[in-house]
Amino acid sequence: MAKVKVPKKVYKYMPNLLHLLDAYVDKDKGIVNAIVEINSHRLNKYELITETGHLKLDRVGYSSLAYPFTYGAIPRTLDLDGDPLDIIIANVTEPIAEGTLVEARVIGIMKFVDGGEVDDKIIAVLSDDKRVDHILTYTDLGEYWQKETKYYWEHYKDLKKPGTCEVKGFFDKTEAVHVIDEAVSRYQNDFENSIDEDDEKDCDCDCCSCHD
Repeated sequence: MAKVKVPKKVYKYMPNLLHLLDAYVDKDKGIVNAIVEINSHRLNKYELITETGHLKLDRVGYSSLAYPFTYGAIPRTLDLDGDPLDIIIANVTEPIAEGTLVEARVIGIMKFVDGGEVDDKIIAVLSDDKRVDHILTYTDLGEYWQKETKYYWEHYKDLKKPGTCEVKGFFDKTEAVHVIDEAVSRYQNDFENSIDEDDEKDCDCDCCSCHD
C-alpha cells in the first residue's frame, strides 16, 4: 500500500483528501496532488463534495460534447468561484478510476470565466508517465489541442446557458503556479481558518489536544 504523508491535525470533516493533502508534492518541479473527478470521453459532470470528499454526479451532460481530457481538483486550494482549483490532465493514455489521487506536473493554465465567475483551469500531465516527459509547456500539446479545449469550454453549456462561458487565454507555468499559490492562500485564509474557529466554538472541554 502506498504511504501518503498527511498532517496530524484532525479536521472537522475527515477523512477527506481535499483537506488532508497539500496542493504541492514538489513545488520546485511544479508537481501537485490532484484527485480525478472525470475521465476523457465522458459526458456527465462528477464533482467532489468539498465538505465530505465524496464524488457526486453534479449534472448530466447537456449536449453530446464529451470531456476531451481527464479532469480533477487540487487539494487545499480555493478558487474565486468557491470551489477547489480545477486541473486538466492532458494526454492520459488510459482511464483513471474517478476519485484516484495522482501526481501531476503543471505545464500551464487556461484562464476561464463561467457565468461571470472566475473558474481557471490548471493544465498538467501525469508526473510519472514517461510518454509525456517531453511535454514541458502547454504549447507542446499542439495548436489543435488548444483549439479543441477552447471550443469545449466555450460551448459545453450552449444548450442550457448559451454564451455564458469565455476562455480568456492560455498562459505558461509561471502564471499557473502564481494562481495555485493564490488559491492555497485563499484556502488557508477563507476556508481553513473558518473551520478552526468553528471547532473552538464547538468544543467545551479543557483538554490540551483541543486547545493546542
